[in-house]
Amino acid sequence: MDARATSLDNGMKVLVREVHTAPLVSLWCWYRVGSGDERPGLTGVSHWCEHMNFKGTTNIPRDQVKGIIDRYGGFWNGYTWVDQTTYMETAPREALDKMMFIESERMSQCLYDAAECDSERTVIISELQGNENDPDQLLDTEVAATAFRVHPYGHPTIGWLGDLERISRDDLYTHYQNYYCPNNATVVVVGDVDTDDVFRRVERAFGQIPPAATPERRRTPEPPQLGERRVTIEREGTTAYLKVAYRAPAVTHDDFVPMLVLDAVLTGAKGLNLWASFRAAPPQRRSRLYRALVDERLAAAVGGACLPTVDPYLFMVSVTVAADRTRREVEDATLAVLDNVAASGITAAELERGVRQLRARMVFENDSITNVAHQLGFFETVTDLDTLASLPARIARVSVEDVSRVAASYLVAHRRTVGWYAPLGA
Repeated sequence: MDARATSLDNGMKVLVREVHTAPLVSLWCWYRVGSGDERPGLTGVSHWCEHMNFKGTTNIPRDQVKGIIDRYGGFWNGYTWVDQTTYMETAPREALDKMMFIESERMSQCLYDAAECDSERTVIISELQGNENDPDQLLDTEVAATAFRVHPYGHPTIGWLGDLERISRDDLYTHYQNYYCPNNATVVVVGDVDTDDVFRRVERAFGQIPPAATPERRRTPEPPQLGERRVTIEREGTTAYLKVAYRAPAVTHDDFVPMLVLDAVLTGAKGLNLWASFRAAPPQRRSRLYRALVDERLAAAVGGACLPTVDPYLFMVSVTVAADRTRREVEDATLAVLDNVAASGITAAELERGVRQLRARMVFENDSITNVAHQLGFFETVTDLDTLASLPARIARVSVEDVSRVAASYLVAHRRTVGWYAPLGA
């Protein structure tokens, strides 16, 4: 059954899909705000607010937040990325009203105690430092910051350290008041429910929360890149990492689906579910970069990512260098593959395999009510449900010419950003 949609008088969107395979329900509450909506001086504020919104509300004491869903044997979580912040609970259907109570409280009644804000500052800075101790994550951050000069996608979602040290309780609470309102939110419910009954429950839980005047989303477009950019990190370590990034189309662009197939050809199909797609290794043993790098013992691992975003983001190739190989030979081999596909395109066999793998991965993404609910809310937040529904047919229509054209248009040498993590101890 397809999802049914409605909107409350306060502007909140509601999506419901009935799945009666088990007596479970998954609820997600999405907000259209992420690190792409932050300015210098306030980077990381969206992610920090996400943390604070687990710290208790007017009617839910801090020490009881976790226990509400735990008592039902369910699980809960949340995350922040460039275009969105989201919270979720999956539990037996008897917990649905409690889920809605939690999210209605989170939308309008969070406390932002000053002492809690200061305490969480330490937690988030520790998380940042932990990320910086991971060479792959650190390099990912530095490459994105180098690839984007003006667009806020260049800021790490967790924020820059200097901003995290200075953001105040008032900064956090103002951000919360600006963006956590029903007219900036979508609630998604998937599971063993009756749609009309869910609509009535949502109205009771959220209908009295007033709308607010959310800030206009104003992002400076990234200007064209005029030459190759490079960044090198030198730190103690034993393993070298390479990343090559190119500008990628936004999810609404006609080139986005051919770019997904190109990624499948180069590094293996991943799918499009940020909640689930990257938890399992892609089918990549016949992909071009795997054969050129891993099979030839130049690399221990290769990967790639092309993700659905509101504005143009990055297609990024990642390589873990084999212990006994030099950076030069690994980079030369990687760029040779990318330059070759840009110049000569792909084959019919590669297209058929990439499309088949990509369509299979997208089927696997619907293997649980949690994943189904994620996809509905994610696409409603970054574009619309029509885009999500059209993806299988659009993937099936992609031609060799489509993918070859996209490779030639986007994998341009003077528009790439090359990043190295060069271990000093190697």
